Amino acid sequence: MKAFVDKDACIGCGLCTDVCPDVFSMGNDGFAVAIEGDIPDDAEGCAKDAQEQCPTGAIRLE
Repeated sequence: MKAFVDKDACIGCGLCTDVCPDVFSMGNDGFAVAIEGDIPDDAEGCAKDAQEQCPTGAIRLE
């Protein structure tokens, strides 16, 4: 599973980094960034939580 952040939809609230810091961080531009590559198995649950809690729906998991 991989995570992607839509930069056009992200408002930089940081909720995803609070919910799942193993997958999401804040970039220098103030918007969320997902790790490159596959999400670690033990972080898939929190990545799904971050996707569900994102106020703008900017997170996509595949």
